[in-house]
Parts: sequence; C-alpha cells; structure tokens
Amino acid sequence: MASSALRSSILRHIRIPVSQTLTLNGSTKLGSVRFMSSHDDHLDKEEVIARVLDVVKSFPKVDPAKVTPDVHFQKDLGLDSLDTVEIVMALEEEFKLEIPDKEADKIDSCHLAIEYVYNHPMAG
Repeated sequence: MASSALRSSILRHIRIPVSQTLTLNGSTKLGSVRFMSSHDDHLDKEEVIARVLDVVKSFPKVDPAKVTPDVHFQKDLGLDSLDTVEIVMALEEEFKLEIPDKEADKIDSCHLAIEYVYNHPMAG
C-alpha cells in the first residue's frame, strides 16, 4: 500500500514522454523527450511580487507604506541583518522553499527576493 502511494505521488510530478522531430545537419530524427517538473504551473511574476510585498509589509518593524518592489531592507526600511534573516525565513514559509544560506545572505531587498523566488523552480 505504501509503495502504491509513493508511486502515485511521484507520477503526479512527472510529465509523459513526448515524441518530437529533431533535425540535425539536415537529417531528421524521431526521438523521445521526457520533461521533469516538480509541478506544472510556475508562479506568475505579478503573483510573486504581490506575495513578497505582502510578506515584507506584514513584518512588525516595517512601515507598509514604504514597501515597494525596489525597496532595500536595511537602507530604506532600517532593518538590521537579523530582521533580514527573519524576512527570508518568512519568504521560505510563504513560498514553501528552502533557501540555502549562501543565497539567503544575498537577499537584501524586495527586488532580489522577487527575482530569487520567481526564478526558483520549486516555488509554490
């Protein structure tokens, strides 16, 4: 029973092989391509922007009126590095992501947060 549930869970995230015609050097080849995806619907950029801004606006030390897609956490909002870590953690929770520390350290503005989330294949 457990293997059936695991199989079902895995198959929900795999796309079916598609036959495509490939032309190389004038020679036509018929091949099979398998696309792998964690989910079928990638987030729309406008949705990412809205959700990132909502996370930042809901942070207790932030004046929501100052939050824009280009705002810098420390320079514009007066947050310290610990506050920035807390915002990144809130973004991880919001988008169901795990952001590696090396990447998290680079996210110091709404713009960088939006770009990171939008370009992350697992963001949900």
